[in-house]
Amino acid sequence: MNNLLSIDSVSKHYGDFTALNKVSLNIKEGSIFGLLGPNGAGKTTLIRIINQITQPDEGKVLFNNEPLNIKHIKDIGYLPEERGLYPKMTIGDQVVYLAQLKGLDRDTSKSELRKWFDKFEIEDWWNKKVTELSKGMAQKVQFIVTVLHKPKLLIFDEPFSGFDPINANLIKDEILDLREKGATIIFSTHRMESVEELCEDIALINKSNKILDGNLYDIKTKFKSNIYEVGVNASNPDSLNKELDSIFETAKPSFKTIGENLKLNIKLNDKQNSDQLLKILNQSGKVIHFKEVIPSANEIFINSVENN
Repeated sequence: MNNLLSIDSVSKHYGDFTALNKVSLNIKEGSIFGLLGPNGAGKTTLIRIINQITQPDEGKVLFNNEPLNIKHIKDIGYLPEERGLYPKMTIGDQVVYLAQLKGLDRDTSKSELRKWFDKFEIEDWWNKKVTELSKGMAQKVQFIVTVLHKPKLLIFDEPFSGFDPINANLIKDEILDLREKGATIIFSTHRMESVEELCEDIALINKSNKILDGNLYDIKTKFKSNIYEVGVNASNPDSLNKELDSIFETAKPSFKTIGENLKLNIKLNDKQNSDQLLKILNQSGKVIHFKEVIPSANEIFINSVENN
C-alpha cells in the first residue's frame, strides 16, 4: 500500500521551546491513522504543518510522493477540536460559503449540501443560526463542511467531542464509509476506545518526540504479558487452586464471570502454553471463562507515556 503522507524528520521550534523533535511518520493511503499523545505533546503543531498553517524548521513532508505545497490544500479536509462556525450567519449561507472556499461552485455546493443535510436529518436547520444549535448539532454541520469536497486526506481532531452515543456512532459510521470510499484519515483523540474501533496504525507523541508507532495489532501483541483470565466451575476448587499454583504464576482476578467457583489470573512462562493450561482446567471442571489478557490502547498509552 502506498503512503499518501510521509513525514520525514520534521522539527519545529518556538524560541527555546521544541514543539516537534525530528518526528517521522508514514500514513498509508486508504487507512485510518491514530495520532495520539497527551496534551501539549506536539500533535497540534504537526497537524498545523500538514495543513500548511505553519512550516517546519527542519525535515520535509511529502503528499502523494510530492513535496507538500499550496496546491494540496484542496486535497485536505480538517475538522479542528475548536470548532469555527460564524455565530450570526444562517447555517445555509455559511456552509455554501465554506464549500466555495474549498473550490465548489455555488450550485454544486447547494446540491451536495442538501444531500448531507437530508442524510443527517437536519433539513430544517438550513435557515437557523449557529447560536440556535447545541454544540453537538453545530459539530454535525462542521463535519459536513469538512468532508463535502471529498478530499484525499481528512484530519479529525476529537471528532466525537460533545456528541451523545447515538450521534457519535453516526459519525463513526460515516468515517468508516469515507475510508471505504478511498479517503485517508488522520484521527487525533484521547478516546482510546475509538482508537480500538477505528485505527489500523497509530503513532504516540510525547514531549515533542515520537515514542511509539506501527500497526495497532502488532503493538498490542508486543505489549501483551502472557496472562490469562480463568474462571472454572470445579468439583474441588481448593485442590485445583493448589495444582495451578504449583505449576503457574497465579494472581487474584480482576474480572467478573457468572457461574464459576474458582477464578484466577494466570501468567504463563516462555515454556508454557495455553493448551497445557486449558487441559488441566478441563480435567478438573467446566471452564466458564478463558481469555488472554490483551492490553488496551488506553493501557499502552499510559504505560508508554509514563515510561517515557
